[in-house]
Amino acid sequence: MNPRIYVCTTNRGKLADFALGLTGIPLEPMPHLSRIEPPEENGETFEANATAKAIYYSEHSDHPVLADDSGIIVTALDGAPGIYSARYSGEGATDASNNNLLLRNLAGHEDRSAQYVCALAVAQRGRLLHVVEGHVDGWIVESRRGTGGFGYDPLFLYTPLNRTFAELTPEERFSVSHRGNALRKLAGILKSR
Repeated sequence: MNPRIYVCTTNRGKLADFALGLTGIPLEPMPHLSRIEPPEENGETFEANATAKAIYYSEHSDHPVLADDSGIIVTALDGAPGIYSARYSGEGATDASNNNLLLRNLAGHEDRSAQYVCALAVAQRGRLLHVVEGHVDGWIVESRRGTGGFGYDPLFLYTPLNRTFAELTPEERFSVSHRGNALRKLAGILKSR
């Protein structure tokens, strides 16, 4: 495999996590990503969406590309927001609007258990090379806590540390997070080749 991998995201938080998790593997944001029409995300699982994105974007490059799909599954909401996590509150969704909607939808529920999921896929020239998935269990707090992280991190309590992901340092969060778990799996695969 060519040592350089293009990452198919403009999300700064994800880019930082990828750099933290794939040390020693040259990563670059995919050139001209904003000029490529994004694919439809119509898979029914995180893995299906990550795979479809990786294959699609790999057709626009000779280098391997890394794509992800991640989100949060909330037990009391029958798994929502799930694969719709980034666009949970509709068109033009922001982290704040998604968090607000999640809190409204969970009002009155005693079971606030949740799971973060991250699927990562690597493809080259239209062919899937690797796919991995990482998970972490937690609890949705009743109001935002912390200033770090992104997405649902201010609401996602990592119970062993009794802190939300937004209250953890990037290194602490990475050591236990869904994305960190997935990246460690992927790094092991890539470094063994």
